[in-house]
Amino acid sequence: MSRTATKPGPLPIDSPERRRLPPLLRRAWYGLNQAFRRRIAHLGITPDQFTVMRILLENDESGITQRELTQFMSSDPNTVASLVERMETGGLLARKTHETDRRARRIQLLPGGKRKYETARELAIALQAEVLTVLPEEQQEEFLENLARVAEACRTAAVNRSKREKQRGP
Repeated sequence: MSRTATKPGPLPIDSPERRRLPPLLRRAWYGLNQAFRRRIAHLGITPDQFTVMRILLENDESGITQRELTQFMSSDPNTVASLVERMETGGLLARKTHETDRRARRIQLLPGGKRKYETARELAIALQAEVLTVLPEEQQEEFLENLARVAEACRTAAVNRSKREKQRGP
């Protein structure tokens, strides 16, 4: 007899028969990313570039700093710096010296970037609607709320781990 047949109820978190959060999140993210990448390829942008454009449009019109963008994207500074540089070269955004901090630069979306974003946004909305159809309509918002809680818990776990490591020292 299997373990599940002899003892009803939830499986232990480390049970081989139990679904695992990391591979499920990775499979979901990877599949969504690839589907979106294919749908926007004709625009000459990537999913990460779309995310940058969305963040810029959803924030201060005067632009945000690269450090703020890094935090919004939950990414690392080197990845964001490279991404911003490619987007600036591609004429999607511009970097201007910050008005109060000469070391910082504000990033602003250019009109060409805004047009590409609007086209890609329609494709993103359609893809999200398509993917969420696997859930009953009345469960879709609850699923997104739960996923947001899981994402926040993951971020908190990473931050807490980093704080503990700093407290221990070298």
